[in-house]
Amino acid sequence: MSSADPVSQFFSEREADIDRMGQDSEFGRKSLEWMLHADHYKYNYNFTWMGRPVIKFPGDMIVQQELMWKLKPDLVIETGIAHGGSLVFSASMMEMMGYEGEVVGIDIDIRPHNREALEAHPLMKRITMYEGSSVDTKIVEKVRQHTVGKRCVMVILDSLHSHEHVYQELRAYGEMVTLGSYCLVTDTYVEFFPKGHFSHNRPWDVGNNPYTGMKQYLSETDLFTTDPVPDRKAVITENTEGYLLRIK
Repeated sequence: MSSADPVSQFFSEREADIDRMGQDSEFGRKSLEWMLHADHYKYNYNFTWMGRPVIKFPGDMIVQQELMWKLKPDLVIETGIAHGGSLVFSASMMEMMGYEGEVVGIDIDIRPHNREALEAHPLMKRITMYEGSSVDTKIVEKVRQHTVGKRCVMVILDSLHSHEHVYQELRAYGEMVTLGSYCLVTDTYVEFFPKGHFSHNRPWDVGNNPYTGMKQYLSETDLFTTDPVPDRKAVITENTEGYLLRIK
């Protein structure tokens, strides 16, 4: 009978399984095929969080929860609001974990029905919203003011998914991420879908998307490294290689 601590053994075995999953190219291919098939039905539109639509894969939400539990960020900055489910999710994590924190959301167009629903939500007490482009210098400066005195800042980029926009977002918000925290670059999986899958109705495609914008930014900075574990464990993820850990 093993004398190893059962808790340590569990996590050690899990880590090994995640590593093996990450090396399984066939599993990765099948997962990508699943995501491509699911996208025909807008699968990631299927869910709500505390009453607000949240356009994410459930696994990505679980991974974000794990990071928030570990780091306890007292500021989460999110570009892209849509229906507001992601803002409410981040705020609810802070609320359930029982610490002071706020969520700042930016969107170029906060539609009236979404604003009304969010302003009536019980977690609005933790949320601040700004309407405007996330790369507008005036908006960036307003958001920067929220970082003053904050212990741990996490950033989630989920607005316009073009190369140039995400690259400019990373330049604007990357330095706001605190040491040891994360910038989550969402929808990097666009780079791995068939060319033309999105471009028939969206201004992004293979070669012009969050992944390529992120890669350009990473080639120009040593502030971040890519943490392979979060998207490797989720497998079904929008954030392929998109978990950037600030290391200096």
